[in-house]
This record gives sequence, structure tokens and C-alpha cells, in this order.
Amino acid sequence: MPTSFNRRDFIKIGAAAGIGTAMVGPSLFRRHPTARTTYPRQQGDLIETSPTYCEICFWKCAGWVHSKNGKPWKVVGHPEDQHSHGRLCTRGTGGIGAYTDPERLKRPLIRVEERGEQVFREVSWDEALDYIAHKLSVIKETHGPESLAMFSHGTGASHWKTLTKAYGSACITAPSFAQCRGPRAAGFYLTYGDVVGSPERTDIANSRCMVLIGSHLGENLHNGQVQEMGTFLANGGEMIVVDPRFSTAAGKAKHWLPIKPSTDLALILAWIHVLIEEELYDRDYVERYTTGFEQLKEAVATNTPEWAYPITTIEPAVIRETARTMARYAPATLVHPGRHVTWYGDDTQRSRAIAILNALLGSWGREGGFYIPQTAQVPEYPHPEYPEPSWKMCEETQKIFPYALSPVASHIRDMTVAPPAPDKQVKAWLVYGSNLILSLPDIEKTIQAIQNLDLLVVIDIMPAEICGWADVVLPEATYLERYDDLRISPGRRPQIALRAPAFEPMYDTKPSGWIVKKLAAKMGLSQYFPWEDDEDYLDWRLRQIGSSLDEMLEIGVKTLPSQGPLYFPPGADVTFNTPSGMIELYSEQLEQYGFDPIPVYRAHQEPPAGYYRLIQGRSPFHTFARTTNNPILTELQDENTLWVHPTTAKDWGLETGQYVHLENQDGKHSTFPIRVQITERIRTDCVYMVHGFGHSQKQMSRSYGKGMDDNELVTNVDVDPIMGGTGRRSNFVTFKLENATPMEAA
Repeated sequence: MPTSFNRRDFIKIGAAAGIGTAMVGPSLFRRHPTARTTYPRQQGDLIETSPTYCEICFWKCAGWVHSKNGKPWKVVGHPEDQHSHGRLCTRGTGGIGAYTDPERLKRPLIRVEERGEQVFREVSWDEALDYIAHKLSVIKETHGPESLAMFSHGTGASHWKTLTKAYGSACITAPSFAQCRGPRAAGFYLTYGDVVGSPERTDIANSRCMVLIGSHLGENLHNGQVQEMGTFLANGGEMIVVDPRFSTAAGKAKHWLPIKPSTDLALILAWIHVLIEEELYDRDYVERYTTGFEQLKEAVATNTPEWAYPITTIEPAVIRETARTMARYAPATLVHPGRHVTWYGDDTQRSRAIAILNALLGSWGREGGFYIPQTAQVPEYPHPEYPEPSWKMCEETQKIFPYALSPVASHIRDMTVAPPAPDKQVKAWLVYGSNLILSLPDIEKTIQAIQNLDLLVVIDIMPAEICGWADVVLPEATYLERYDDLRISPGRRPQIALRAPAFEPMYDTKPSGWIVKKLAAKMGLSQYFPWEDDEDYLDWRLRQIGSSLDEMLEIGVKTLPSQGPLYFPPGADVTFNTPSGMIELYSEQLEQYGFDPIPVYRAHQEPPAGYYRLIQGRSPFHTFARTTNNPILTELQDENTLWVHPTTAKDWGLETGQYVHLENQDGKHSTFPIRVQITERIRTDCVYMVHGFGHSQKQMSRSYGKGMDDNELVTNVDVDPIMGGTGRRSNFVTFKLENATPMEAA
């Protein structure tokens, strides 16, 4: 069986499918269409609207889907929605492209050749679900139910999680934990006994000073935060941006600190030193709410700005000036925790340092810092208790990474390759909306794990690279064609939002609610899905809070009564969910596992001569690799570019617009070339590209070979020993100029 990964592999559909080609299947919704007639745009035009919340990124802004004369027209923000404040971002307004993309998955597929050959046949839903149910039955009998792992990214995963737990497995992970936000969650939890949440509990609109450390607001386009940043700037807020490149946010900042990559922790420790040495910290807050201040003071005594200068290349005067600026506006100073924070392997400690810095400024629980989030309490639909697994993946993960607050996707992959014991094998994966080939670092190891599986089921909308390795591919309806569970997210107010289908599913696609209920019946697990359909499920939940599906179809968003104050009342006694009941500047929890109780800077590996640190980022037009084939959004950006400093370009004889290949420190050569963008907005010791491009699936013609996939160059991963995060920025690249021809010219 082949074990290597050919980047030019793509899905081929067997000719003898025997399945019809109808564009629209039978109706799945009793009330469908749910649209309300609202107004005639012009004489003869019929405009209808349906409530939704966006699935193009995790922010999940609520809005209204508009159709004109029965055809898709536009999606607009919901004026009552606290995620969007009534306005959608570029990606949200392009959501209709997910529905109209003719290259989306259309029918269930079953593999007909070995994995890696990428040949499938189209089948009926009954055949696909029978195949999965039989395979899972054999796997449960042979290896136990715990051998099923589920990887999820997206709202529709909720029913798949229920199925996984009903089957008897607790092995459920979101790859974003170890790839994105996990170090932040662990760092703040260890400090405050609480997490930042998603969307983050940042009070940007009321801040007077905001510090961004490698956080690319305006490029990641987290809608509510970007709008609040506009308010912050309009009110005269002072922004400090720490980044090795002049990002969009840096262009709005009073202070841009072009830090040497991998040295952020040294800068934060120097800031902490200045606040303590000059007694600029919030003394009352620190005395009232924190423990470990004296240990912290002693630990950072030598972390002076002069110590940090040769490490970070940030001048001591600038370090002192920016620290004093933070103190001047405290407690309405927000040192933003960031989002994609898996960089160098010491990421939990860097996040811990950010949490400590915020504590010294007194910003946690204070206006302009971090508010106290409120979340609507909506009862779950009753069903039997889940069976108790004989072993749990989170416990296995925590044997290696003690503060992994969730199973780690890369650890599950590694256990699939090499199980720790014969009775703790992972033999089946359910992969929902997560293209593991382009997201998990170390592609070859991911392929090795897949080859060890007895079953890989992929549930997706697009024929992403992971689909080519699946045994079964299930085509899900897009978010504009389905109900999903209620959006219940933390915010300033407890609020819920409804997603309802604006259109019947195209082709032979189905919503996950329908798919899972059918599969559960074939697996003998119907008791865990006792509702009649998605509408019955949603209506029951909504009636428990005095609402109904009919009401939500009319209003889309519902705000519930406030649950308490947004900030700590002045002088209030507050108990934190830590062992001491206080904010822990010194962490005995970390100390008992042999980790630094207070963050300590340690130098990281430097690039070899002729190599440059590879830094990845975000695009305001795309959500990583999920949208780079969207026919609307690709019109705005169809490839990524490589930022190169003019000095570096001169050394290599590069010109703007020239295509180059890259090769990393391990000799891994990029499959596709990338176009050079020469700019003074980046340091000379690194290069930068947006993640999510360079797809190798030919069925996605708008994204195939467009730009470069940075993930294939990430072969050296710095793993965070505290929570298992996979640091990607320890990879260095050099230029390869031969045969660098873009795909459209090839």
C-alpha cells in the first residue's frame, strides 16, 4: 500500500456510478422554505429573507440571507447581533459563493482503490451509511469504541460529537486547539482560572491603549473586534503593535516595534520589569487579587530593557516608553491575547506572560480590558446517558501535556501511528470540515496515520485534499441550505442566533443533522437522537427559554436578560478558579510538573546562512484554506505572495512579480511556486506568506496550484510541552529559482 503523498493527487470519480444527476433532492424541511416575504425591490421582484449565522469563519456573525425571485442575492448582517453589529465582513458577504460553487461535493463517494490512488465511485446515501455503520460495528467489536476519533471544525459538528459519544468514545478534538488558540487557553487558565473564550472577552471599544503582539486585527478580520478597533481608534486610542512586519494593524499604531522573530517573551518580561521597577503597576489590584508578586519581582529583576535590546532589537528607550504608555491608560489598557499563538514551542509561557502583564495593569474584569462574558443558558434536548469509555483521550494527552484542556489533534495522529498500548489504538477517524492535510504540520506523518486506519470518513462541502484519502466522503449541504444547532456564544449580553435554510440543498447533499440521525439508526443508536428532525430539536430547546422556532424564524437573534455586571464592582471581593482563589503570578501548578512557575526567556534556533524564518498569517478575504476556491472571494485574492525585504531581494536578484520555489532546512521543496512581493514592511531575517493557498486538488480549479502551501514546508515542529501546541515558526526557507512557473503559464 502506498505511503508517500503525491501533491498532484486528486479525486477521480469512477465512471460506473449509476447515480442520478438531479440538481436538487427532495425537501428535508417541513416548513421549507422558511423565507419571509419582505418587500418588492422593483416591480415584479420578490425579495425573501431567512435568518442565518455565517459559517465562513468561527466568528459566526448573524445575518439575513436575501433571495430575489427565488435565486440567491445577498447576505447582510443582523442589526441586533453582537458579533457583527449589523455588518458582515468581506468573507461573510461572499458566503453565497459556498452555495453556488459548481465544484463542491455533490454525492456520497466510496473508495474503489487503495488510499493514495484517489479513485471513488458515487453511491446512494443508504449505501454510504450502511458501509460506515458496518465498519464501525466491526471496529467497536475488535478494538473497542474508544478507537474512534473525531476531528471537528464548524457548527455542523455538534451532532457528530453526539454520535461519537453515543458510540462510546471521548476522543473528540478541534485541530484549532493545538494549531491556534490552545497556548492562550492554558496560559490564561493557569493565571486566572478562566479562559479568554471565543469570541474573545476583549473590551476593545472601551480601551484607551491596546497592545497587539503578533495579532493581525484587520487581516484576520474577526468582524466584531475589527469594528471595535475602529471605534477605539476614532476615540483616540493609542495602539502598540509588536510584529516583525508592518501589518495592517501596525499602519494604525502609534508605536510599531519590528521585533526579531521568536523573542516576544523577552520583550514582555522587560515590560513587566519596567512596570515593577518604576512602580507603575496597579498596586491596589495586585494586592487585592494576585498572589506571587514578590516572586515575580525577583524573577524579572534582571530582565531590563538593556537585557532585552540585543535579544529583541527593540531599543531600551522604546521598551520603557511603551511600558509607561500602558501604565498611563491602565486599567483601560488591553494587551491582546492573540488568536493564532502556536509559534515557537514556549507559547503557553508567552501567553502566561501576557496574562501576567494584564494583571499588573489591572485589566482583567475591568472596563477597557477584559469584560465578564455572559452566555445564554439553553437546556439540551434530553437523551440517555452516554456510555462510559474505558479510557479517555484527554487523560492520555494529559499524561504527556498536563495542561492540554482538550485532546490534541497531532497527539491523536501520533497515537494512530504508534499506540501507547494494544488496548489504546485509534483505528477510525471522522473528519468534519477540517482539511488535515493543509492544517496539521508534518504532512508525511498525517499520511502515515491515515494508512494505519481501518476507516476514514470525511464530511465536507469541498473536495479538499483530505477527501482524497478517505474511505467514504459525505457531501454536506452548505450553511445556507441547512439548519444547525443554535449559536450560543459568550458576549456582553446572553444572546442566541438561528441558522435556517434559505434554499433547498443542491445536488445530493444533506445537512449533518439528517446524516447523523440516519447513521445513528443504522448503528442502533437512535435513542440518542429522539427528535423527529432538526426543526423539532430546535423548537424544543427554544421553548425551554420561552421562545420557539417560529419566533426565531421571524427575529433571527434573541437577546436574553443580563446575568450580572460586565466588570468587577469597585472594591469587590472576587474569587478566581485557581488553587489559591487568586490571580496566580507564580504558578505552583506549573512548578509541580517541573515547568517554570514564572515565564523565563530561552533563545530559539536561528536560521542557517542563506535561510529565512518562515512566518505565516491571515488574509482578510479568506479563512485559511476553506475559502480559497470560493468563486466570489477568489475574485478578490486568488493566490498568496511572499513578502521579501529589498535587501534580501537584492542579494538574490529577485524582482516583484517573479515566481520562486522555496526549500526548507530539511530539504523539503515546495510543490508550487509563489510570487515575490518586495517590501520594506518586513525584516531581513524572515519571509512571510498567507496560509491556505497552493491546493493540490485539481477538482478545485480556482485554487489548484495558486500560490504556495506553507504547511508542506513545516517539517520542524516545536511542541509546547505544557499543552501540546504545535509551533510552526521554527522552519527556515531559502529560494530556489529554477523552473518557477505559475500554474496558469505551465
